[in-house]
Amino acid sequence: MSQTPLLDTINLPQDLRRLDIRQLPQLSAELRTFLLESIGKTGGHFASNLGAVELTVALHYVYHTPEDHLVWDVGHQSYPHKILTGRKNRMDTMRQYGGLAGFPKRGESAYDAFGVGHSSTSIGAALGMAVADKLAGKTNRSVAVIGDGAMTAGQAFEALNCAGDMDIDLLVVLNDNEMSISPNVGALPKYLARNVVRDMHGLLSTIKAQSTKVLDKLPGALEIAQKVEHKIKTIAGEAEHAKQSLSLFENFGFHYTGPVDGHDVEQLVHVLKELRSKKGPQILHVITKKGQGYKLAENDPVKYHAVSTLANEAGKEAEQLLPKPAAKPTYTQVFGRWLCDQAAADPRLIAITPAMREGSGLVEYEQKFPERYFDVGIAEQHAVTFAGGLACEGAKPVVAVYSTFLQRAYDQLIHDIALQNLPVLFAVDRAGIVGADGPTHAGLYDLSFLRCIPNMVVAAPSDENECRLLLSTCYRLDAPSAVRYPRGSGRGAAVSDGLDTVPVGKGIVRCEGSRTAVFAFGSMVQPALAAAEMLNATVADMRFVKPIDEELIVRLAQSHDYLVAAEENAVQGGAGSAVLEVLAAHNICKPVLLLGVADTVTEHGDPQRLLDDLGLSAAAIAGRIRRRFGLEA
Repeated sequence: MSQTPLLDTINLPQDLRRLDIRQLPQLSAELRTFLLESIGKTGGHFASNLGAVELTVALHYVYHTPEDHLVWDVGHQSYPHKILTGRKNRMDTMRQYGGLAGFPKRGESAYDAFGVGHSSTSIGAALGMAVADKLAGKTNRSVAVIGDGAMTAGQAFEALNCAGDMDIDLLVVLNDNEMSISPNVGALPKYLARNVVRDMHGLLSTIKAQSTKVLDKLPGALEIAQKVEHKIKTIAGEAEHAKQSLSLFENFGFHYTGPVDGHDVEQLVHVLKELRSKKGPQILHVITKKGQGYKLAENDPVKYHAVSTLANEAGKEAEQLLPKPAAKPTYTQVFGRWLCDQAAADPRLIAITPAMREGSGLVEYEQKFPERYFDVGIAEQHAVTFAGGLACEGAKPVVAVYSTFLQRAYDQLIHDIALQNLPVLFAVDRAGIVGADGPTHAGLYDLSFLRCIPNMVVAAPSDENECRLLLSTCYRLDAPSAVRYPRGSGRGAAVSDGLDTVPVGKGIVRCEGSRTAVFAFGSMVQPALAAAEMLNATVADMRFVKPIDEELIVRLAQSHDYLVAAEENAVQGGAGSAVLEVLAAHNICKPVLLLGVADTVTEHGDPQRLLDDLGLSAAAIAGRIRRRFGLEA
């Protein structure tokens, strides 16, 4: 017998809307069961989706999707939405090669109104849709669902500021679960929490009036209730200073409703029906629990933010009881250990993360150096400018950021750091292909957009020990710098404990061959070495993209017939382009093959398969070199 008999009848939102409202709690329970089953097998974002079940059901029940637009933010809370919009039978392909994307994707479904893998874009996008529809004379509605800390970013407030001053029908649903990946930081979450506490006053008065008659008849119960009442009043009293005649959002021009229990689906439906009929900008504050319905995720939403599979999670728990061989450290772990060691050696070091404490490897650092650790929330622009201010006063900031998220702070990188030549080190994680997270998270552009910035030093380590060496080297510079490294582990190189450095802008020849020279950058060094064994080629680990080792390029170009540049980055403007610029400057004309990511949007899936498809695996590199230069197999 099916565990989800009601959900089995739902393929599209119009099926959902035929249900009686009293059936929605059962549907929500079945949807959560289906999520546990599907994510438990495939892996993916977990706790955030469990917390958004009732909200998703209510939104599709009330709003006429896809004519009405639902814009999800952040995108990793959209799995229930995918299940209810025709993709239920493909959930077993989630985040796999050729399968469903882990985020909303316009090309995947008409119900995905806007593609999103980062955060804080929903209000601006939904506002644009609402304005376009109004100009076209349409009466459909636009809804932005913003959660998991996305409201802490400046772009969300830029959109609020714009929308609140417009005569436009727009609903913003704030899915408030007090979490991003880590617990939310900053003043806004505290403000929202105070709003919830203030609402206890009215609730308390109602409960007291309705229950006194009953409590009078129970021995000792009234005394206990009075103590509870006193405690609640004490908590609420701490927030009295924050009372305002209008809420924060009403000051932005939005009509505020809430907070509302985000797991009471029937109440949500009633509230949403009322709001859909209202004019002007509206904001609905919904309180949810990340991981709702799965106790392990409720108790530890950080750990269960995303899982490989639930079987693997159970296996990890069991493995903790057994001795196990030392695993190869990931690049993120290498960075985290280096950061702690460097901070112990230099009290000027200050670490900054835009809401990626766990992902960027800063947990141990925060524990050891809490006074020199700053999580600024989902605010990459602020993170970079904040680092610039620190550097102005003699600090040595290290900004730990994913490659894909550094894109969001490009203006600050140029205007606030590079033009002033401030010594800020960017530890750029997740460079290159990232696998299941797909194109929204791929770090394929940083070499191109970093190397054109004046004063910037850009390094790309080829293994774990090189990562530590280049971090130490760039940290000591009196200039802005970036060390970019891939997701996961490398070849298993032994990592030193010291803080040694290497010469800036100098590469090293890793193997000597004949006729063909490969200038390999970062993660491409290892596959280039494997390809070189098949070709008897020379491989240079270039180490630095900027300043690039001109002397080494010229020397190998003069002694070899064919030249190759290999990088896990967009070909346009990347490291290979830097090699071509050196050759042109020295009037060297030799056949050159540029290996990198072509002018295309990459897909999601197994990283090794993606690299093979892109022609960047060892075998693919060897084959491409043979074909380009007519070499015998």
